[in-house]
Amino acid sequence: MRLSRKKLLKNCIYPIEADQILVQVEEVLKTWEPIWTPFVSAPIREEIVRILGRVTDIKFSSNGGFQNAERQRILIQRADQKETLVKDKLPLTGIQIQGNFLFDRTKPQDFLEALMQTGLRQNAIGDIWITGDKGANAICTPEASKFLEDKEGFIRDVKVIYKSLELDELHIPQQRSPRKIITVEASRRLDAISSAGFGLSRAKVINQIKQGNLRLNWHTTNNASRSLSTGDQLQLEGKGSIEVITIELTKRGRWRVELLKK
Repeated sequence: MRLSRKKLLKNCIYPIEADQILVQVEEVLKTWEPIWTPFVSAPIREEIVRILGRVTDIKFSSNGGFQNAERQRILIQRADQKETLVKDKLPLTGIQIQGNFLFDRTKPQDFLEALMQTGLRQNAIGDIWITGDKGANAICTPEASKFLEDKEGFIRDVKVIYKSLELDELHIPQQRSPRKIITVEASRRLDAISSAGFGLSRAKVINQIKQGNLRLNWHTTNNASRSLSTGDQLQLEGKGSIEVITIELTKRGRWRVELLKK
């Protein structure tokens, strides 16, 4: 079967990334061999999943090393292929990035930049999270883990050492059980709803926006007054995410908002 890639990519937000995945889909259909894609970010994954859902001859799943991982690899296989044909170990492993950051506060982006300076491509790297003042943990491909083993580098003036870890050796970020939050707000503003959903003051939310830590539908936003709608998702570094389930105008002209906190 030859895919109509042009048709599938119509109105695509990430056409380059999606087309690369569709090339892999064609390979799966041709060879009958399952394929794991490189790591993709959450917004790209959502779009790719939507596109793959229109291809009837394949089935797919994704995994990023732990529940709710933002960056994941997608497993693509033929729809008529038995699950037992895919018994290989997950092509995911861990990296410990050790360093003394007691007096030098860091963000995951700092570690991502350091990893890429070693020569790795970003699509070989999954989620990265801080582990106190001792550095960070990350998910990556087995090839990247082997490449990094015992390498050294620097993040600003701090020396770091890379150590390979199995997934079960990682200090996985705390997983939150989803819960619903109902709030009544004077407006649909992003800062107002974020304040209620994340349990922070409006001032702190605005500060997080200025620092680039708050994302709307996985994209950094600097517009605190933007009106939210049903289906919108907000992500805040270290605080999880919230999704707008319903948003309705009350008889008193206020907004009743139902959120799902993850």
